[in-house]
Amino acid sequence: MSQSVDRALTVLASLGDGPVSLEQAAVLLGVHKSTALRLLRTLEQHGFVHRQADYRYRLGGRLFSLAQQALESIDVRGVAAPHLAALNDSCGHTVHLAVYEEGEATYVDKLESRYPVRMHSRIGKRAPLGATAVGKVLLAGLPAAHRSELIHRLELPTYTTRTLRTADALLAEVETVRERGWAMDRGEFEENVNCVAVPVHGIDGRVIAACSISTATVVAPMSALRRLLPELQATAAAISHEYGGAAH
Repeated sequence: MSQSVDRALTVLASLGDGPVSLEQAAVLLGVHKSTALRLLRTLEQHGFVHRQADYRYRLGGRLFSLAQQALESIDVRGVAAPHLAALNDSCGHTVHLAVYEEGEATYVDKLESRYPVRMHSRIGKRAPLGATAVGKVLLAGLPAAHRSELIHRLELPTYTTRTLRTADALLAEVETVRERGWAMDRGEFEENVNCVAVPVHGIDGRVIAACSISTATVVAPMSALRRLLPELQATAAAISHEYGGAAH
């Protein structure tokens, strides 16, 4: 490895523990202060370190930006797959992973129930934000202004007798979802199909996906699904942690 690259990586790793002075950097690298200063100035020019008012150096914004780009390039479906498989194996019901795309929820993964009743969903299929548990979770994860504006623009067709039919009703429901951290769908999209969903978070706390458990009411009532919430939340937390986010 190049000596200069090695020194730069050593400094950056050290700054992960907190700011250091020029003198501390020189000691860490085992070089003269002038050599350490040249290295730090180069890193500063590229945004990888930042010199504070007290003349100590800390990690710069460019490094965080690159970290964010790297994490967002990770396929959340790939990260989630083993966790969703474990959940599906444990509960036996249909498990979905969905993401927000252009005013709708898109299913990016699905594991079928062990029971003979099947959901109409499939990978790649889109679903309405306002009539599905995953959709409500994704709505709740949007910034407040965007959320309100989007909900007032959404078409709210009636899928079943339980579908929310007004923007105000959906806003109130999504606010409840935001506060308690999970959503449910009591046959609002498909008659006699219930669902509970929770968010998956990214590194900055944003909701990047929603995962859910769905079942026909003849297989399990909503009360049974709600008892599975702790397991579903633990699954979402594990996905968030591996993806680089944090459980919320």
